[in-house]
Amino acid sequence: MDLGLTGARALVTAASSGLGRACAASLTAEGARVVVSSRDPDRLAAAARDVGAAGHVAADLGDADAVRALVERTVALLGGLDVLVVNCGPPPAVTFAESVDDDWDTGHQQVLMSAVRLLRAALPHLVASGRGRVVALTGYGVREPKPGLVVSEATRAGVTILAKVVADTHAADGVTVNTIAPGPILTDRLRELQGKLAAAAGIDLDEQLRRAAADIPARRIGRPEEVGDLCAFLCSERAGYLTGQTIVVDGGVNRAI
Repeated sequence: MDLGLTGARALVTAASSGLGRACAASLTAEGARVVVSSRDPDRLAAAARDVGAAGHVAADLGDADAVRALVERTVALLGGLDVLVVNCGPPPAVTFAESVDDDWDTGHQQVLMSAVRLLRAALPHLVASGRGRVVALTGYGVREPKPGLVVSEATRAGVTILAKVVADTHAADGVTVNTIAPGPILTDRLRELQGKLAAAAGIDLDEQLRRAAADIPARRIGRPEEVGDLCAFLCSERAGYLTGQTIVVDGGVNRAI
């Protein structure tokens, strides 16, 4: 299937590793010209080389001026913008009882406000492209929240609502806006969280991952490229009538309808 992404101009944030990098790799594999961004210039440069990105721009998504500059620089490098993949680093993994105001402030700025600022800066260019695509990465907890990730779930739920509203407002402009809510995917974040469980249980990480996989209907943990490939489809010409949706990628572990 030809996704029609050859030459598409894309920006992917938080793309130096994990799911952002996987999305960038899938887009470039389909012929898109991708600018990748993250806070760490060295890791970002290495990721850009590895995925074949057209450019890379280091930026702190918690800084409003940096977000505006990132989008402007991307448009200058690519000559426009057709695709925006909204991603960010994870906020603190804490229960409500453990959380303090700084955790909530961090989550608000890092997750929700970064999405607000990216959309605000990018939408005029996406509308001008005539085939704009937005994909925001959230988490399956927006459907079935987990107590130990309350800051993440609450702020990513805000991104989900934001995406739905923007999808409704800009559908007539040819812009689609969807969210991907990944479940257990083998990223550094998953290893970190599962590592804490392993330590508490007195077992090694590999054993903990095996136990986690046994609780998933698919009986395995997902691969980042499985999220990346879905992202590429949602950014494609083939997905032009699909907007305002949240798609959970979790091997069936989420029980919410």
